[in-house]
Amino acid sequence: MVNLDLLKKSIPVAPIKIAALPGCEELANTVNDYLVEYRKALSQEKTPLPFAGYFEDSFLIECECPRFGTGEAKGRIRESVRGTDLYIMCDVTNYSMTYKVCGYENHMSPDDHYQNLKRIISAATGKAHRINVVMPFLYESRQHKRSQRESLDCAIALRELSEMGVSNIITFDAHDPRVQNAIPLNGFDNYMPTYQFLQALIGSVPDLKLDNEHLMIISPDEGAMSRAVYFSNVLGVDMGMFYKRRDYSTIVNGKNPIVAHEFLGDSIEGKDVIIIDDMISSGESMLDVARKVKERKANRVFICTTFGLFTEGLSKFDEYYEKGYIEKVVTTDLIYRTPELKSKPYYEAARMGKYLASILDILNHDVSVEKVRSTTSKITQLLERQKNLK
Repeated sequence: MVNLDLLKKSIPVAPIKIAALPGCEELANTVNDYLVEYRKALSQEKTPLPFAGYFEDSFLIECECPRFGTGEAKGRIRESVRGTDLYIMCDVTNYSMTYKVCGYENHMSPDDHYQNLKRIISAATGKAHRINVVMPFLYESRQHKRSQRESLDCAIALRELSEMGVSNIITFDAHDPRVQNAIPLNGFDNYMPTYQFLQALIGSVPDLKLDNEHLMIISPDEGAMSRAVYFSNVLGVDMGMFYKRRDYSTIVNGKNPIVAHEFLGDSIEGKDVIIIDDMISSGESMLDVARKVKERKANRVFICTTFGLFTEGLSKFDEYYEKGYIEKVVTTDLIYRTPELKSKPYYEAARMGKYLASILDILNHDVSVEKVRSTTSKITQLLERQKNLK
């Protein structure tokens, strides 16, 4: 483990426990397996600590949110969490989970998952030593600012969690991390999966050349600029940007429709292109950028996004793959992915379980997270290994 030396010089704040909310069990199991492995490796490096709970076969606890026939629910933790450092994992995007309301089947919305989160927090409050929320896709993160007479849902949710006694919120690639200003006295950690994107691409595309002559990073809009700038700088390649011209006179599905994508940057002719963003929602915007890039005679197009929501299905992605507009679509495994998506020849997962387990272990020992937050050195080492292989 990379942070072994750091952990050997520290002790945890309390025994760690992980509560996986319905719909987040797969990721939680992966994190738990790595955490058990880390602790075993640490036990060989230092004298076992004198308190119970540091070395376990599993750190997962049983919890559930059963519902009454009306659809009302309650949170229940089936074992003691008194004195523990509790990490509650929640995937608000998992619409595959269902429940019955008066005989009718409802699919769970982000609101339902968020209510379950509050129920489990309520069941643990006053008993756990510290409560932490692991929410990879930050609830209501796209409603982070007010432009008209609108609600500020993300800020309200963060304030609510803070008032319920949550000490730390761990999320990934927040749509706008400045939303943490709503809770300035609480822990809010926002992590990026850049290293895992690169790992996934190198593993699935062996002939990918990571140099300025053969590769270019593209930001699909102004909002993704910081991600693209970091990626291009650490790889030492050029970047370009598309900006969206929207029709602000109309609203379709809650947003102003895009009229056109305009490109700013050098020639991409003959180069592989990585388009990087925080999420694919319907995918319309991302696919339009991919088509525009191919029209400018790019070689291969790789799409890297932290969250693949695919709210309007995969048919358009299938079509663009068959036409050669896209080569690979890489998303993290932090949220629910359909079996159909996993089976696609163009899909590649950026595995995040090991990274998340390392984050939880660092936070449990109450030491600086900078070593796990900053992945520049890891990316540099990966590039060196790749260069030596060639």
